[in-house]
Amino acid sequence: MKIVIATDSFKGSMTSIEASEHIEAGINRVFSDCNIIKIPVADGGEGTVDSILNSYGGEYYSLVVTDPLLTPVNAVYGILNDGTALIEMASASGLPLVPESARDPLRATTKGTGEMILSAMNRKCRRIIVGLGGSATTDGGVGMAQALGYSFLDSSGKELTSGGGSLNKLSYIDTANVDPRLKDTEIIIASDVINPLFGKNGAAYVFSPQKGADSATVKRLDENLRHFDSIVKGYCDIQIASEPGTGAAGGLGYGLMAFCSATMKSGINMILDTIDFDSRIENADLIITGEGKIDGQSIFGKVPTGIAERAKKKNIPVLVIAGGIGDDINQVYEYGISSIMSTVNKAMPLSDAISQAPELLSDATERAMRIMQIGMNL
Repeated sequence: MKIVIATDSFKGSMTSIEASEHIEAGINRVFSDCNIIKIPVADGGEGTVDSILNSYGGEYYSLVVTDPLLTPVNAVYGILNDGTALIEMASASGLPLVPESARDPLRATTKGTGEMILSAMNRKCRRIIVGLGGSATTDGGVGMAQALGYSFLDSSGKELTSGGGSLNKLSYIDTANVDPRLKDTEIIIASDVINPLFGKNGAAYVFSPQKGADSATVKRLDENLRHFDSIVKGYCDIQIASEPGTGAAGGLGYGLMAFCSATMKSGINMILDTIDFDSRIENADLIITGEGKIDGQSIFGKVPTGIAERAKKKNIPVLVIAGGIGDDINQVYEYGISSIMSTVNKAMPLSDAISQAPELLSDATERAMRIMQIGMNL
């Protein structure tokens, strides 16, 4: 029997590689002689670099960059054997880098992400994949663009201060010092977010509250992003604010498209194509995938449904093992998911579920395998 393990990370507790190992342990308690293939995956957010380098081969590079609040932080990105660079924006501009008490999207910048792109170009990478997700920012990608040579100036000719709080002061954009290598560099955005730049479904209203914004700040950020777009589309001759994904990572999706001519792609599908997922699951009897929580929103580019859609074409059943099961779950079955198993085996605080996640994941896998064993014996 061939079982493929292709799981996302379990946020706050396990990487996708670690989760794969604990699922394997649960399988081996029941089926010790089956062929297990582990393919750690991600959707453009946390774990993207590890997932692709683990499957495809390449090297890690680290550098000191600017974190969201302008202090130095060590960031890591990868370069594949074919010269493609893999960057997770969260490594430089992510929410976990900022203590909860200090989170402030009015000040947080994506400058560090731009510095990572610059480093990749310095290493002669001319194809760069940027995974969006887990950001601390709502600056429309201004910090990223500043690191690449763009200047965003107010009416008196002064450079804007960092963060989404100053976007309303933007008067004009100076491109004289933009890195010329951008013209010869293909940048691909990997994202599972389909939100536009502004509006009720935009970057500020949907995502900035978790980054420290109260209701007044949300409104201010949204208005600032609207003003920002009104200036940018005049300089860049573009109208992209309403396109899906421009609101990803606090508008970094918009900034990459506007200032780097980046192409937006589904994170999970781009990654599955890159690691040649379809051929690697050939002749599999079962695929086990998972993530921290699965609910009705998981149909929008998340790992389990992305994998299930591929498996469905090959008539391979898919089992999801998730830390939690949310609302509107029935619709995920239409995407090829066969069954869902929760890791939580009794009522417990979230902190306990996270701290015990590895053991709970192995135990849940064992339970699922024993149920499968009953079916095989009927």
